[in-house]
Amino acid sequence: MPILLFISLFTLFDFVLLFFVGSHIGLLTTLLLVLGTGFVGLYLVRKEGVSTIARARQRMQAGEIPSKELLTGAALIFGGALLVAPGFLSDALGIACLLPTARQLMLKALKWLGLKTVSNPQYQANTTYQQQHERHNEHHSAHDSERQDGPLEGDFISRDESTRRH
Repeated sequence: MPILLFISLFTLFDFVLLFFVGSHIGLLTTLLLVLGTGFVGLYLVRKEGVSTIARARQRMQAGEIPSKELLTGAALIFGGALLVAPGFLSDALGIACLLPTARQLMLKALKWLGLKTVSNPQYQANTTYQQQHERHNEHHSAHDSERQDGPLEGDFISRDESTRRH
């Protein structure tokens, strides 16, 4: 519920600001500014997106998890969506999502506000896929060696037998 309230108030304030600025500088100038910021933002999304994909591919080829690049990609998508929306406030926030230093500041602000990241100690972002696979195999081989002492026991009931009993 608080996120819906925040989105509603943000949109309302964005339109109020758009109409306020439009009444002072004129309709044509306002439209040109909104369209101009949108096109500049879309250019930045494309430029940053291509470099983010290239970095993610390099990290994956090196056997690392591209977690930072995934967060960057999410910020770029969010920024691009804000740039498509009309309004100066949404354009400003959208462009901030596209600038690397502003993204880092927003991430710090979200952590300060209580954003928690879920992390599994077995799978860490600074380890390679091969290291994680080796840890996984070591963990399961220790448990498997305990189970291999005797035969696997269990009951088997075929479908025909289960229908006969009812």
